[in-house]
This record gives sequence, structure tokens and C-alpha cells, in this order.
Amino acid sequence: MLAKLHTLSLLGIDALPVEVEVDVSPSSMPKVILVGLPEAAVKESIHRIERALVNSGYVRPQNRVVINLAPAELPKQAASFDLPIAIGLLAASGQLDSDHFNRYAVVGELALDGSARPIKGALSMAMAAAKNGAQGILVPSANAPEAAVVEGLEVIAVESLTQAAAFLAGQLPIEPTPSRLEELFDELGRYDVDYADVRGQEMAKRALTLAAAGNHNLLMIGPPGSGKTMLAKRVPSILPSLSAEESIETTRIYSAMGKLPRSKPLLARRPHRAPHHTISNAGLVGGGSIPSPGEISLAHNGVLFLDELPEFNRQTLEVLRQPLEDGLVSISRALCSTEFPADFMLIASLNPCPCGYRNDPRRDCHCSVPQIERYMARISGPLLDRIDLHIEVPAVPFSELSAAADGTDSRSMSELVMAARTRQAARFANSSTRTNAQMTTRELRELCAVDAACRKLLEQSVDKLGLSARAHDKVLRVARTIADVDGADNIGLEHISEAINYRMLDRQFWS
Repeated sequence: MLAKLHTLSLLGIDALPVEVEVDVSPSSMPKVILVGLPEAAVKESIHRIERALVNSGYVRPQNRVVINLAPAELPKQAASFDLPIAIGLLAASGQLDSDHFNRYAVVGELALDGSARPIKGALSMAMAAAKNGAQGILVPSANAPEAAVVEGLEVIAVESLTQAAAFLAGQLPIEPTPSRLEELFDELGRYDVDYADVRGQEMAKRALTLAAAGNHNLLMIGPPGSGKTMLAKRVPSILPSLSAEESIETTRIYSAMGKLPRSKPLLARRPHRAPHHTISNAGLVGGGSIPSPGEISLAHNGVLFLDELPEFNRQTLEVLRQPLEDGLVSISRALCSTEFPADFMLIASLNPCPCGYRNDPRRDCHCSVPQIERYMARISGPLLDRIDLHIEVPAVPFSELSAAADGTDSRSMSELVMAARTRQAARFANSSTRTNAQMTTRELRELCAVDAACRKLLEQSVDKLGLSARAHDKVLRVARTIADVDGADNIGLEHISEAINYRMLDRQFWS
């Protein structure tokens, strides 16, 4: 007999439809043939599936079995084919009869005792099943809350092969797992950190408010212990809340990587990623023979924090150039080419010299000029050009550390950010642009017009600081954000002046 089922295969972060065809025919010698470009994990699954069938009380087919995973040119590399292949074997050997095979997709890994184990990418698979017109999808119960985020799709949670077979045969009714989208946002959307915890650094908080308001990249320079990491860790708390669309887009990346916590089927907070400086190129931007996402994709719709920036491998930092400009990363391999979303806000920090105490009035710096130049030369000019704001984060004096009153908190900073984002949403209502940092050159000319005094100040700054054309445009984008935060309709001289000040530190340290 021939049985056909629908399942899905994960490629990168996207799920593609796969048809499982199982043919059982009489033969003098039992043999199982698996075709359709299966990888090692899928080839090994045959032994696992056979024992799961026997231990679940079913009879292992003693005939010639051919299992085809179509389309044949698509690599199949996950254990999520266990359950559909097992169901196909039962149907093809006459042990299961069902009219649900065309309406439901089936995914899941099996243990030797027939129980269903969780898989990677359940959310992407549920989205693909809904897109392809399926009525529902059978998933392991551990993946059901994650898959149930997709509306308009029946998500059937199964504990075992026996339960899945009974449901498909119509012997065991199972209620679809309800979607808890709003409840999850309320439950998981709160932040545990606040800028009120950071003493002093009011100028840095001002710059971070501007960065969050316009989605600008930011670089902090300061001695050890001045609060750079604390400031960066709290940036998500002042960014606008994730929309449902952004949350699902980010969650499916974590789901495909197997990094989604069991207690959090949906990411309701903006991600904050802080990779170590020993990270490789593939670890940062993604890679592999079959491409998988890297840290910049895990930071999608959130913050990527690179602490001690000069300690990163220079080649690793250079691969950030294209994602910073485009908001996505394209990885090409011989077998396939894949694009991953990478629309993140970059926050970087570094010390002013190898010892960390240059310009610190309380500590002596023993670094020579050549040492400092070699240290700073690890960061290229083109990468710095792509960072909109450069600020100094000095050591905090004792009077501010011991002050009883809290500093500016996340709530007040968030209110300024939301007001600025509201103005930007109205400004870009008829455009694909969402924030000032994403403005195109044409939008920049139309929306960031300046008067003669501002133009003269800009001209003097470009000549004196040696700003590139890209840096000139970034000054205008930052000035537009400053005006939005201040509630001004037009860019004024004070806005241009403040924006230029945020470009001076790179020239001071790297000239």
C-alpha cells in the first residue's frame, strides 16, 4: 500500500512543505530504503522509528519499505520527520486508516518508547502550514504553545505516537491548543532593569534616549567601571514595545535555533545580545554548510551590544558593514543562498586605551602613543562611519554614587522615545521607512531641510572634522531625531550643533 502525509522541513529559519510517501510491498527479505536527500539525523531515524512502533504496540512491517521525502532536491536534516514517517508506515501497512492526512501536517521526534519529543522551528512550521492552506498541524505537546501563536490554524498537541495515530483515526478527539497571544504579552513583556539603577551619567542617558528614539547606533568610550555595560543592558527597556508581528518574526529565529525557553513560547521583550569578543565570523553573522542565523539575527528587533570593541577580531567586525546598512544578511553557499533578518540597534563600548585610564583624572595612564594608536587602529573608519553617535562615559564621582535621589528612570526616557516615534510614524506613513535612522537620501533632502546658519555650521564641521558623506547624512538624521525628541517641527541650529558634538569623539581618538 502507498500512504502520503504532509510535513515540513526547516531550512535556515523558514519551513518548506515536504510530502512523505511510504510504500510497503511484499518481499522475501525485509528492507527499508529512505530516499529524498536525507541527512545523517534522518537516516538514523529508521531504527528509532522501528523500535517506537514496536514499543507502542504496533507491528513492524516485514516487507520491502520505500520512504520518499519530496521534493528530492531539498536537504532534510532534522529529527522532525520521525512522527510523519511512523504514521506513514502504519497507514501503508494497513494498521491505520484516516481521512485527515490531507488536512493536517505532522511533525515531531520520537523516543524509543514512542513518546513525542520537542523539535526546533515549530513556529516557522506552523506559519508555513497555515500559509499552505492546512487545517491544522500535529506537534509534540512541548511545542504546542509556541505553534499556537499562529492564528487560524488548529494546533493539536500530542504526547506520543499512539495518541497521534488515535487522533488521525478519529478515535481520540483532541481540542486545539488555544492562542494566548495577549496573555503572553502581559505576562512576559515587563523588564527587570531600570535606568534609575544607574547613578549619574545623565549625558549618556540623553544620548541613549536619542539613539532609541531614532534607532541610531551608538558607541560609548570610557574607563572601566563607568557604567557602560549597565547603560547598554537597559536600552530595551526604553524602546517601544514589540508589536505582535515583530514578536513572531523574532521568536521564529529563536525557535529555529532551539534557543526558545520552554517557559516562554513567545518573545514579548526586545532581545539584548552581548556576544563575547572571541566570537567567529559565522557566530556573529551566521553561516555553516546549511546556513543558520548568527548573533545579529538573534538581536533582530532588539539590541546587539559589543563590549570591548577593539578586542574583537577586525575581520569579524568588518562583516557587520552590510547588515548595518541593509537590515538583513545574505549568506551564499554552494547548495543554497539564504537571507536572515538583522534589523538591530548596535551599541558598542570600549576603553580609551589598553589600560583603560586615558583622560581619567584619578588614575595614571601608562600607555604610550604607539600602543594607543595600535589599540584604536583595530576599529576601521568605515565601521565607525556607520555608528551615528559617539559619546564619552566618564567615571562617576562619589557625590553622585552616594546621592539619595534616583537619576532619570526608564519610564521618563521611554515617554520621550514614544513621543518621537509617534512623530516619525506620522512622517513616514506613506513610506517603508519606520525611523529616522532608516531615511533614504531622497527622504533626507525632503525632510531634513536646514536654513543658512545650519548649513554654514555643517560646512565648517565637515571641513574641520573631515566627515565623510555618510557621516554628514548621519548628522542630519540625528539632528532630525533631536528635533523630534524636543517636539520641534524644523531642525534648528541647536539640533545641528548637538548632533555634530556626537560625531567628535571618533575624530578626537582616531585622528
